[in-house]
Amino acid sequence: MTTRTNIEWTEQSWNPCTGCTKVSPGCHNCFAERMAWRLKAMGMKGYENGFSLAVHPERLNAPLLRRKPTLYFVNSMSDVFHKAVPDDFIEQIFAVMGQTPQHIYQLLTKRADRMADFLSTREIPNNVWIGVTVENREHGLPRMAALKTIHAPVRFLCMEPLLEDLGIIDLAGIQWVIVGGESGPRARPMKPAWVERIKKQCELQNIPFFFKQWGAWGPDGRRRSKRANGRRLLGRTWDGMPTLTGVVSTAF
Repeated sequence: MTTRTNIEWTEQSWNPCTGCTKVSPGCHNCFAERMAWRLKAMGMKGYENGFSLAVHPERLNAPLLRRKPTLYFVNSMSDVFHKAVPDDFIEQIFAVMGQTPQHIYQLLTKRADRMADFLSTREIPNNVWIGVTVENREHGLPRMAALKTIHAPVRFLCMEPLLEDLGIIDLAGIQWVIVGGESGPRARPMKPAWVERIKKQCELQNIPFFFKQWGAWGPDGRRRSKRANGRRLLGRTWDGMPTLTGVVSTAF
Protein backbone atom coordinates (compact mmCIF):
# COMPACT_ATOMS: atom_id res chain seq x y z
CA MET A 1 0.00 0.00 0.00
CA THR A 2 1.35 3.37 -1.05
CA THR A 3 -0.50 6.67 -1.17
CA ARG A 4 -0.09 10.02 -2.85
CA THR A 5 0.92 12.71 -0.40
CA ASN A 6 0.68 16.47 -0.06
CA ILE A 7 4.20 16.64 1.39
CA GLU A 8 5.96 19.03 -0.96
CA TRP A 9 9.35 17.30 -1.07
CA THR A 10 8.17 13.84 -2.08
CA GLU A 11 5.63 12.08 -4.31
CA GLN A 12 4.19 9.13 -2.43
CA SER A 13 4.33 7.67 1.05
CA TRP A 14 4.99 4.01 1.80
CA ASN A 15 4.04 2.91 5.29
CA PRO A 16 5.08 -0.66 6.12
CA CYS A 17 4.85 0.52 9.75
CA THR A 18 2.33 2.78 11.45
CA GLY A 19 2.27 4.37 14.88
CA CYS A 20 4.99 5.81 17.05
CA THR A 21 5.83 7.32 20.46
CA LYS A 22 7.17 10.74 21.35
CA VAL A 23 10.90 11.22 21.94
CA SER A 24 11.54 14.97 21.73
CA PRO A 25 9.82 18.38 21.47
CA GLY A 26 9.45 17.97 17.71
CA CYS A 27 6.95 15.18 18.42
CA HIS A 28 4.62 17.18 20.65
CA ASN A 29 2.11 18.08 17.94
CA CYS A 30 2.72 15.12 15.63
CA PHE A 31 0.71 15.35 12.41
CA ALA A 32 0.91 11.56 11.93
CA GLU A 33 -0.72 10.99 15.30
CA ARG A 34 -3.60 13.31 14.45
CA MET A 35 -4.01 11.61 11.10
CA ALA A 36 -3.90 8.11 12.62
CA TRP A 37 -6.77 8.82 14.98
CA ARG A 38 -8.74 10.34 12.12
CA LEU A 39 -8.15 7.25 10.00
CA LYS A 40 -9.19 5.01 12.87
CA ALA A 41 -12.46 6.92 13.17
CA MET A 42 -12.99 6.38 9.43
CA GLY A 43 -12.46 2.64 9.86
CA MET A 44 -9.30 2.60 7.75
CA LYS A 45 -7.55 -0.76 7.72
CA GLY A 46 -4.23 -0.71 9.58
CA TYR A 47 -5.31 1.96 12.06
CA GLU A 48 -7.55 -0.18 14.27
CA ASN A 49 -5.28 0.67 17.23
CA GLY A 50 -4.88 4.31 16.37
CA PHE A 51 -1.28 5.42 16.78
CA SER A 52 0.05 2.32 18.52
CA LEU A 53 3.11 0.92 16.75
CA ALA A 54 2.25 -1.81 14.24
CA VAL A 55 4.12 -3.49 11.40
CA HIS A 56 2.31 -4.43 8.19
CA PRO A 57 4.04 -7.23 6.25
CA GLU A 58 1.25 -7.12 3.67
CA ARG A 59 2.42 -3.64 2.62
CA LEU A 60 6.04 -4.56 2.02
CA ASN A 61 5.74 -5.44 -1.66
CA ALA A 62 3.80 -2.35 -2.77
CA PRO A 63 6.79 -0.58 -4.41
CA LEU A 64 7.61 -3.77 -6.34
CA LEU A 65 4.31 -3.42 -8.17
CA ARG A 66 5.04 0.11 -9.42
CA ARG A 67 7.25 0.45 -12.49
CA LYS A 68 7.11 4.24 -12.78
CA PRO A 69 10.12 5.80 -10.99
CA THR A 70 8.75 7.33 -7.81
CA LEU A 71 10.05 9.37 -4.90
CA TYR A 72 8.87 7.56 -1.76
CA PHE A 73 8.81 8.90 1.79
CA VAL A 74 9.24 5.77 3.91
CA ASN A 75 7.02 5.58 6.99
CA SER A 76 5.48 9.02 7.01
CA MET A 77 3.14 7.56 9.65
CA SER A 78 5.83 5.98 11.84
CA ASP A 79 9.59 5.68 12.34
CA VAL A 80 11.51 2.81 10.77
CA PHE A 81 13.96 2.76 13.66
CA HIS A 82 11.45 2.79 16.51
CA LYS A 83 12.55 0.31 19.17
CA ALA A 84 9.41 -1.78 18.61
CA VAL A 85 10.21 -2.45 14.94
CA PRO A 86 12.14 -5.75 14.77
CA ASP A 87 15.51 -5.81 13.04
CA ASP A 88 14.32 -8.49 10.63
CA PHE A 89 11.42 -6.31 9.52
CA ILE A 90 13.79 -3.41 8.87
CA GLU A 91 15.90 -5.84 6.84
CA GLN A 92 12.86 -6.64 4.72
CA ILE A 93 12.17 -2.95 4.13
CA PHE A 94 15.74 -2.43 2.94
CA ALA A 95 15.53 -5.54 0.76
CA VAL A 96 12.50 -4.13 -1.07
CA MET A 97 14.26 -0.79 -1.56
CA GLY A 98 17.28 -2.59 -2.98
CA GLN A 99 15.10 -4.57 -5.38
CA THR A 100 13.50 -1.45 -6.85
CA PRO A 101 16.32 0.75 -8.13
CA GLN A 102 13.87 2.74 -10.27
CA HIS A 103 12.57 4.42 -7.12
CA ILE A 104 14.14 6.85 -4.66
CA TYR A 105 13.41 6.27 -0.98
CA GLN A 106 13.60 9.02 1.63
CA LEU A 107 14.02 7.54 5.09
CA LEU A 108 13.68 10.03 7.95
CA THR A 109 14.11 9.26 11.66
CA LYS A 110 14.38 10.76 15.12
CA ARG A 111 16.03 7.53 16.36
CA ALA A 112 19.44 8.35 14.91
CA ASP A 113 21.46 6.23 17.33
CA ARG A 114 19.61 3.02 16.48
CA MET A 115 19.80 3.89 12.80
CA ALA A 116 23.57 4.44 12.95
CA ASP A 117 24.06 1.19 14.83
CA PHE A 118 21.84 -0.81 12.47
CA LEU A 119 23.45 0.57 9.30
CA SER A 120 27.04 0.41 10.56
CA THR A 121 27.41 -3.16 9.28
CA ARG A 122 25.11 -2.98 6.25
CA GLU A 123 25.43 -1.58 2.76
CA ILE A 124 22.84 1.06 1.92
CA PRO A 125 21.28 0.79 -1.55
CA ASN A 126 22.22 3.62 -3.88
CA ASN A 127 18.59 4.75 -4.14
CA VAL A 128 18.06 5.28 -0.40
CA TRP A 129 18.42 8.74 1.11
CA ILE A 130 18.92 8.85 4.87
CA GLY A 131 17.78 11.79 6.98
CA VAL A 132 17.19 12.96 10.54
CA THR A 133 14.87 15.52 12.10
CA VAL A 134 16.58 18.61 13.53
CA GLU A 135 13.99 20.67 15.40
CA ASN A 136 16.31 22.26 17.98
CA ARG A 137 19.89 22.27 19.24
CA GLU A 138 19.49 19.87 22.17
CA HIS A 139 17.94 16.96 20.29
CA GLY A 140 18.56 17.72 16.64
CA LEU A 141 22.28 18.44 16.53
CA PRO A 142 23.25 15.10 18.15
CA ARG A 143 21.17 13.35 15.46
CA MET A 144 23.25 15.14 12.83
CA ALA A 145 26.42 13.73 14.35
CA ALA A 146 25.00 10.19 14.16
CA LEU A 147 23.84 10.73 10.58
CA LYS A 148 27.32 11.73 9.46
CA THR A 149 28.68 8.31 10.47
CA ILE A 150 26.42 6.65 7.88
CA HIS A 151 27.70 6.04 4.34
CA ALA A 152 24.56 6.93 2.39
CA PRO A 153 24.42 8.40 -1.14
CA VAL A 154 22.36 11.33 0.23
CA ARG A 155 22.26 12.46 3.84
CA PHE A 156 19.59 15.03 4.57
CA LEU A 157 18.15 17.13 7.39
CA CYS A 158 14.48 17.84 7.94
CA MET A 159 14.24 20.93 10.14
CA GLU A 160 10.50 20.71 10.63
CA PRO A 161 9.11 21.86 12.91
CA LEU A 162 11.95 24.33 13.38
CA LEU A 163 11.54 25.41 17.01
CA GLU A 164 14.50 27.72 17.62
CA ASP A 165 17.50 29.44 16.08
CA LEU A 166 20.11 26.73 15.44
CA GLY A 167 22.97 29.20 15.13
CA ILE A 168 26.02 28.21 13.11
CA ILE A 169 25.77 24.50 12.27
CA ASP A 170 28.27 22.13 10.73
CA LEU A 171 26.73 21.04 7.42
CA ALA A 172 29.79 19.15 6.18
CA GLY A 173 28.68 15.82 4.73
CA ILE A 174 25.04 16.89 4.31
CA GLN A 175 23.54 16.89 0.81
CA TRP A 176 20.09 18.40 1.42
CA VAL A 177 18.28 20.59 3.95
CA ILE A 178 14.51 20.94 4.36
CA VAL A 179 13.04 23.64 6.63
CA GLY A 180 9.44 24.08 7.67
CA GLY A 181 7.21 25.61 10.31
CA GLU A 182 4.65 23.74 12.36
CA SER A 183 0.98 23.44 11.45
CA GLY A 184 -2.06 22.37 13.42
CA PRO A 185 -4.10 23.84 16.28
CA ARG A 186 -1.21 23.89 18.77
CA ALA A 187 1.51 24.97 16.37
CA ARG A 188 4.51 26.87 17.68
CA PRO A 189 5.76 29.85 15.62
CA MET A 190 8.93 29.89 13.55
CA LYS A 191 10.81 33.16 13.08
CA PRO A 192 12.03 34.24 9.62
CA ALA A 193 15.55 34.98 10.94
CA TRP A 194 15.97 31.32 11.94
CA VAL A 195 15.14 30.16 8.42
CA GLU A 196 17.20 32.79 6.66
CA ARG A 197 20.29 31.90 8.69
CA ILE A 198 19.98 28.26 7.64
CA LYS A 199 19.39 29.19 4.01
CA LYS A 200 22.48 31.40 3.98
CA GLN A 201 24.63 28.61 5.40
CA CYS A 202 23.31 26.21 2.76
CA GLU A 203 24.15 28.70 0.01
CA LEU A 204 27.67 29.18 1.33
CA GLN A 205 28.24 25.42 1.32
CA ASN A 206 26.37 24.74 -1.95
CA ILE A 207 23.75 22.53 -0.29
CA PRO A 208 20.25 22.33 -1.86
CA PHE A 209 17.71 24.15 0.33
CA PHE A 210 14.00 23.33 0.36
CA PHE A 211 11.57 25.59 2.20
CA LYS A 212 8.46 23.54 2.84
CA GLN A 213 6.08 25.94 4.59
CA TRP A 214 5.50 28.62 7.20
CA GLY A 215 2.78 26.51 8.79
CA ALA A 216 0.18 28.01 11.09
CA TRP A 217 2.20 31.18 11.77
CA GLY A 218 3.18 33.54 8.97
CA PRO A 219 6.48 35.41 8.67
CA ASP A 220 4.69 38.44 10.11
CA GLY A 221 3.87 36.52 13.29
CA ARG A 222 0.17 36.27 12.50
CA ARG A 223 -1.78 33.04 12.74
CA ARG A 224 -3.58 31.87 9.60
CA SER A 225 -4.28 28.67 7.76
CA LYS A 226 -1.20 26.85 6.50
CA ARG A 227 -2.35 27.43 2.94
CA ALA A 228 -2.81 31.16 3.48
CA ASN A 229 0.69 31.53 4.92
CA GLY A 230 2.14 29.61 2.00
CA ARG A 231 5.78 28.73 1.46
CA ARG A 232 7.41 31.82 0.00
CA LEU A 233 10.59 33.06 1.64
CA LEU A 234 12.24 36.34 0.66
CA GLY A 235 9.81 36.75 -2.20
CA ARG A 236 10.07 33.30 -3.82
CA THR A 237 9.82 29.57 -3.29
CA TRP A 238 12.90 27.43 -2.62
CA ASP A 239 12.70 23.90 -4.03
CA GLY A 240 16.30 22.71 -3.92
CA MET A 241 16.73 18.94 -4.29
CA PRO A 242 19.80 16.67 -4.33
CA THR A 243 21.11 15.58 -7.69
CA LEU A 244 22.70 12.17 -8.00
CA THR A 245 23.73 11.26 -11.57
CA GLY A 246 21.85 8.27 -12.85
CA VAL A 247 19.57 8.10 -9.83
CA VAL A 248 17.43 11.21 -9.50
CA SER A 249 16.30 14.19 -11.50
CA THR A 250 15.84 17.64 -10.00
CA ALA A 251 12.28 17.68 -11.33
CA PHE A 252 9.53 15.34 -10.19
